[in-house]
Amino acid sequence: MASNNIIFFLLSLLLLQVVSAVDYTVTSNAGGTPGGDRFDTQIGADYCRQTLIEASGFIWSIFRQSTDADRKNVQSVSLLIDRDYNGVAFASDNRIHVSANYIAGINGDVKREVTGVLYHEMVHVWQWDGNGATPGWLIEGFADYIRLKAGYIPGHWVQPGGGRSWEEGYDKTARFLDYLETRRSGFVSELNRMLRNGYSPDYFVQLQGKPVAQLWAEYKAAFGN
Repeated sequence: MASNNIIFFLLSLLLLQVVSAVDYTVTSNAGGTPGGDRFDTQIGADYCRQTLIEASGFIWSIFRQSTDADRKNVQSVSLLIDRDYNGVAFASDNRIHVSANYIAGINGDVKREVTGVLYHEMVHVWQWDGNGATPGWLIEGFADYIRLKAGYIPGHWVQPGGGRSWEEGYDKTARFLDYLETRRSGFVSELNRMLRNGYSPDYFVQLQGKPVAQLWAEYKAAFGN
């Protein structure tokens, strides 16, 4: 048992070194605004940089990407706290933008909420998107699935079995993916791997043996909906 613990420690240390090899930077462009000041006093650039590092390692573990060849070739990730952006957050070209206005309006634990947002956006940095062919509902469902597994979900999310369609994305699709993972361990990582080169609804049939519509119906039934 002791030898197994030592091996796990060494593997974890190696993974941390690989994650740290990516260049992570955090910049606030919102100084002097309520959200910018709240970011500086209650969250901080150092905390966010460490969160980006930890989120990357967590995402790789969920996607079962143990080597460079398994992952996207990302050399650097930038986090920007934006003064004039009025949404929540978005990721583009390995740059994550978070709204200072959003930070200013968060009720409750601001650090925990922003951590969840960062985990979500980091998935967009690392996930495969079928060379642009993957539908948005699945892209966002993956991101919220990782947030779910990391334990940073907000209170307004639907409960398991909630939602009208698997195509609603975000928390609704994340809950559905979580159910599919219980049906087949490794499903999420396998689906992400298949999305490296394209997308087809048939991927669900290949991995689960049934069309996605049937899987959704069984999901709803499993939770009494």
